[in-house]
Amino acid sequence: MSDRTAQRAAILLASVLTVDALFHLYWATGSTWPAEDAESLSYAVLGTEAPFTPPVVLPLAVLLLAASGLVVAQSRRPRRLFRLGTLAVAGGLGLRTLAGLYWLFAQDTGSAFYWLNLGLYTPLCALLGVAALRVVRGAATPTLRKSKARWEDAVRVR
Repeated sequence: MSDRTAQRAAILLASVLTVDALFHLYWATGSTWPAEDAESLSYAVLGTEAPFTPPVVLPLAVLLLAASGLVVAQSRRPRRLFRLGTLAVAGGLGLRTLAGLYWLFAQDTGSAFYWLNLGLYTPLCALLGVAALRVVRGAATPTLRKSKARWEDAVRVR
């Protein structure tokens, strides 16, 4: 895999995470678009009733922006901490994908959440999870080659 593929995967992942964070910041203002009210927004996004208040959605927005930053940082300057953060993003997306598959069998097929989960949330999380793994793999490869080359140089010096 090329560095270019990892860069594109990072851009895709960071873009979606940032847009999601912007939605959370928007909802923190009390707005409920694209739903009519907070209750219908909650049922469409989560499949259950939950508050969309600043103490709930602001930490999620911060978490999403931090995840976006970690992914971009890993794609540009691979470091162990960025790699672990990007792996955590991939793990979170994997868990959400598995939960989404479970909810396909546990939810009422007539609800908005069921169809959003089926057509958008779960496939998008699966795609983004793969993208996060590509960022980790693509950005880690040059670093591993450099350390192997340093090791070989050190062995030759002796």
